[in-house]
Amino acid sequence: MHQLISLVIVLAFFLNLVYSQSLNNLNDVFSSKEKNELKEEAREMFYHAYRAYMDNAFPADELQPLSCKGRIRGISASRGDLDDTLGNFSMTLVDTLDTLVILGDFEEFESAVKLVIKNVQFDNDIIVSVFETNIRMLGGLLSAHILAEYIQKEAHMMIWYRGELLEMAKDLGYRLLPAFNTSTGIPHARINLKYGMKSEALKHSRETCTACAGTILLEFAALSRLSGEPIFEAKAHAAMDALWKIRNRSSNLMGTVVNVHSGDWIRRDSGVGAGIDSYYEYLLKSYILLGDERYLSRFNKHYNAVMKYVRQGPIFLDVHMHRPHTKSKNFMDALLAFWPGLQVLSGDLKPAVQTHEMLYQVMQMYKFIPEAFTYDFQIHWGQYHLRPEFIESTYFLYRATGDHYYLHVGKKALKTIQKYTKVPCGYAAVNDIRTGKHEDRMDSFLLSETIKYLYLLFSDDEDLPLNIDDFIFTTEAHLLPLSLGKLSNHTGSMHKDDDDNHAIDLDFMRSCPSPNKLFPETVRRPLRDLVTASCPRISVANRLRAAEFQANNADHLRAIFDMGVTMVSLGNGKVQLLHSFYNAKSVEEAERGLLFMQEMVELSKSNAVPSSELHAVTFRHPTTGDEIALSAGPSHFSPDIVDPIKSKLVFAEPFHLCTDLQNKDEISGKIAIIERGDCTFVDKARRAMNAGASAVIVIDNVPDTSIHNSPPFAMSGDGTDDVKIPTCFLFTVEANTLREALNLKNDLEITLSSMNNVNSKGPQESNKERKAGN
Repeated sequence: MHQLISLVIVLAFFLNLVYSQSLNNLNDVFSSKEKNELKEEAREMFYHAYRAYMDNAFPADELQPLSCKGRIRGISASRGDLDDTLGNFSMTLVDTLDTLVILGDFEEFESAVKLVIKNVQFDNDIIVSVFETNIRMLGGLLSAHILAEYIQKEAHMMIWYRGELLEMAKDLGYRLLPAFNTSTGIPHARINLKYGMKSEALKHSRETCTACAGTILLEFAALSRLSGEPIFEAKAHAAMDALWKIRNRSSNLMGTVVNVHSGDWIRRDSGVGAGIDSYYEYLLKSYILLGDERYLSRFNKHYNAVMKYVRQGPIFLDVHMHRPHTKSKNFMDALLAFWPGLQVLSGDLKPAVQTHEMLYQVMQMYKFIPEAFTYDFQIHWGQYHLRPEFIESTYFLYRATGDHYYLHVGKKALKTIQKYTKVPCGYAAVNDIRTGKHEDRMDSFLLSETIKYLYLLFSDDEDLPLNIDDFIFTTEAHLLPLSLGKLSNHTGSMHKDDDDNHAIDLDFMRSCPSPNKLFPETVRRPLRDLVTASCPRISVANRLRAAEFQANNADHLRAIFDMGVTMVSLGNGKVQLLHSFYNAKSVEEAERGLLFMQEMVELSKSNAVPSSELHAVTFRHPTTGDEIALSAGPSHFSPDIVDPIKSKLVFAEPFHLCTDLQNKDEISGKIAIIERGDCTFVDKARRAMNAGASAVIVIDNVPDTSIHNSPPFAMSGDGTDDVKIPTCFLFTVEANTLREALNLKNDLEITLSSMNNVNSKGPQESNKERKAGN
């Protein structure tokens, strides 16, 4: 029964959201003029940051926008592992090259390429992240090489270029290869650019993350196919095969940290955020670029597992890969914002719209999506590092749907970045979005991804110097042409493990191509209904209502299961209700589930009680004479206490009072004590009232609960307000205090009153109650 459940409802945050714009305005069609103005503003953002870097930081890897100087490894103050991104190889410029082409600035691109060729070298005695160096540096060089040749052909510029960037990429690729020399084929997380794995600091290297090892193939395959050196692609395939072999074969989930020597999992958390995110991305994109069906099969099996175990409605909470029904975290990180964009690419648009909408509302709550936030949408980590993932998903949703809603979302993101992160020397990350304090940090992905996706979002096809549909974006938003798959096909001749099921499995077919149009307003609307209190337009006939729900009723449990609602025990008598469109029996049942959850949120909200509405159970201790006041929760179905009620106490028989009362004569004129459980609160109160009781105290049946460690709540009724006697609720610790006094004096007299009356006379709570509640 719903009264017996202390709810932790995942979607409750929606009730506290206020939109900064009206919903109608968000659906207005963008004019060409406004869209073009925003495109040009994105261009200006790029050059503000790019010029700040080139004038004040180049050839350093990054710009420090507050101190207006370059961040140089070994000279600038160390940031620990965060500096593994830096290799003293002008990372921001290399990472930014292809954005210049998208902006149509061929002259600056040509000048920048010359600077890279002249100044960048990799023979540095420095330890770097294999993952970051691959996606930022190797990917940047390869994309720039491809676009340089494109400009030669299409614009008849850069006639002097002879593949220098490709040679640099090959040099860097060979420097990364020693990281793959492990017994599993899974690469080390870090490597010394000059000495490989022979560096003393890497002697005990053994751990890497799933994303670190699984986000190599696109760049390495492109390098092999452009250079004719198959070893890069072969090593990347072997790493992906090794990762696939160590998945949990029961759940098809992956952990986040693995031992590269043994293949044992070190961290078994499984989700879609930090540590694992781009592994999923590269499975699907490797299929798209290379045409290797094993990657589609693997992606679909992982995707199905994620949507079954990790996704809870529009949110994603990490689980244990080997115990997928058990949550391992109560917070999400900002990196998962890439997931809706990946879902667009896979063709599964409806859940993409749902999760994106959730993220957008979180953004509106805090200006930015915090680096991590809890399942009830409170800030866990308050940083904002100018991340691109949410804007990336916004761009892909707009491309897939043509819905101008996403232009409004992009405008909101752009204007917020401009207002809160722009500084005279570039753009500064936010150290804490609650205070707005800046951090002296501007990651290269601001130029390579964040602003690039904003510019693309507001651009029409004719604004761009190339057909963007001919390319796939790497995880760092570098462009690789789909034609690479035709250059050669090393994957087709490679051995395929028996682990891979290459037969068509209809259960997993959610793959390309995506439909050109979807009207996601119909998907966003049920989420907004939780804000606006307008119900989804579905039949309400024979629908289970939250107020009627009983947890011990098998029919009710079956009904909420069909609606996509699952109930997870949290211990101490509490359960968590989770709703998922994905698990509902039908679309109509899913919408009924949303309505049920909305009612539960309202019910939970109405049951929460401020301290000013609590009742007080007051008596004098039989031995010490101290006056003790115990806090008690009220009910929705009984009258308020106007005048204090003084009376003796009698335990009901049976104690639960879910059947006829056996000691009516003793109860008459007394305050009845009844234990929680087996039937509704209001049924207990009715039976006591019909026997002549003057009031009712219901005591908890869950061990160790207390008003000090549990939120007070008001007991709910069934819609019929026929109970005429006051009814209140005592948690276990407070009830035990009352029981101890009754054991000492069985004719103990108590006073039942409003806590306001007690507070107005001054503090009455004894030391004994305070100690018991701690």
